[in-house]
Amino acid sequence: MALERAIKQYEKDRVEAARIAARLLIASGTTSPRVGGVGECTFHIIEDECDIEDICQVIEKSADDNPAWGFFKRDAEMLRDADAIIIITSLRSLTDPSDINCNMCGFLTCEYMQEREKLKREEKSVAFTGPLCTFRAANVAYALNGITSLARQLGIDFGVFWSAGLAAMRMGIVPKNTGFAVGVGISITEKSPFRDIPLDYHKYNDRTMRDRIINRLWPQFRSIYS
Repeated sequence: MALERAIKQYEKDRVEAARIAARLLIASGTTSPRVGGVGECTFHIIEDECDIEDICQVIEKSADDNPAWGFFKRDAEMLRDADAIIIITSLRSLTDPSDINCNMCGFLTCEYMQEREKLKREEKSVAFTGPLCTFRAANVAYALNGITSLARQLGIDFGVFWSAGLAAMRMGIVPKNTGFAVGVGISITEKSPFRDIPLDYHKYNDRTMRDRIINRLWPQFRSIYS
């Protein structure tokens, strides 16, 4: 009983450490540089197991919306093993370009980009409703660097998933003016769930293998106990 209690306490402490780490990571992301010195990013922590599963299910469903998104199913399986997911958004890249005519978006002036018709959010095959102000969207990269650099220092395993950002936008758990979002899954385990993963991990992970065994044996169980 003492061993069982110690293991349960370790698991509780491990999860609590991940939740503390998530908040330290968004502090680092928040204080990272911003183009023009103007804030536009928001950060959202998803740490409840059911909420993480909801995001993973949306990622899986989205995999069928675009032929290039087949890897979403693999992303979903990895994120199911995350202790928390941090969603980073870019609020001003969609509606408020930087007005410096940098041409990074492919248009001569910011006015041309604003006048350009946006992609339809209702289209399932559309991830982000560009065109976006690339100069402002770069703030997500700076915030991402702040998060991942501190994660390395803290010894936190992490993975970056734009599929999670897409799912968060489709679920409406980020501000409606979000033009671009990225998710960072974090984990505190002895083996990172985000590294050395086979391409068909969504088919051969531990959970699916257990499901297959149960499905294979269930008729026998039913015949024995019915």
